[in-house]
Amino acid sequence: MTVPALAVTEPVGPESAELILLGPSLGTSTILWEDVVPALSETWRVAAWDLPGHGSSPKTTAPFTVAELADGVADVAGRLGASRIGYAGVSLGGAVGLELLLRHPDLVSAASIICSGAKIAESAGWHDRAAHVRAQSTSSLVVPSAQRWFAPDSLAKRPVLTGRLLHALQDTDDEDYALCCEALADYDVRARLGEIAAPVLAIWGAYDQVCPEPCAVEIAHGVQNGRAEVAPDAAHLAPAEDPELTIRLLRDFFASVGR
Repeated sequence: MTVPALAVTEPVGPESAELILLGPSLGTSTILWEDVVPALSETWRVAAWDLPGHGSSPKTTAPFTVAELADGVADVAGRLGASRIGYAGVSLGGAVGLELLLRHPDLVSAASIICSGAKIAESAGWHDRAAHVRAQSTSSLVVPSAQRWFAPDSLAKRPVLTGRLLHALQDTDDEDYALCCEALADYDVRARLGEIAAPVLAIWGAYDQVCPEPCAVEIAHGVQNGRAEVAPDAAHLAPAEDPELTIRLLRDFFASVGR
């Protein structure tokens, strides 16, 4: 097991402001946050990172855990000169956020865990998907992913961005996607939520079948200082489906915890 090298966008926003790092969902890239970054960067210094073999991040052939992805994000923060960050992540990026809070509590001042959970789905399903992608490539996931990722109106309301996200899935390295699946198969921090003291905002999409409301409520109730909010028009990729609501929730949350 090794800590993966992760690419990150050039930070935008006031140089003196605290850094907010934004994390992706499996099969997506920093595209997921494109409509959110400009608004957040009015107040904070903002950057987004990519999973291994996704977007701009290099490929890896070595297995890794969600915890090691969190260590990779901590390394990104160090490269950007930040000793204290805010964090927001979607799905696998949200799982990384919880591990980041557990493994690097002095680094993260507050985190929003979006369309995610302390455990996501069942291990067997992740192993099955890893085997499927190795045999048939990420292109075979475009149709089922579109059905999981987006609420009924999202494709019609945001055709360009949703289309680009599905192309990003096709462009994702098959082996790295499979390794991410295997990392999720082993991921489960439910028993450790009570160790998390930093403020946490859990957001779920009303149409999300992957990480529905109980996942967000479990996080909000399990941590020491948490709350949950719904994105009523979103499924699994709230920042892309409803960027305006995501911006409002994140602005209010990060402002409320002292930024």
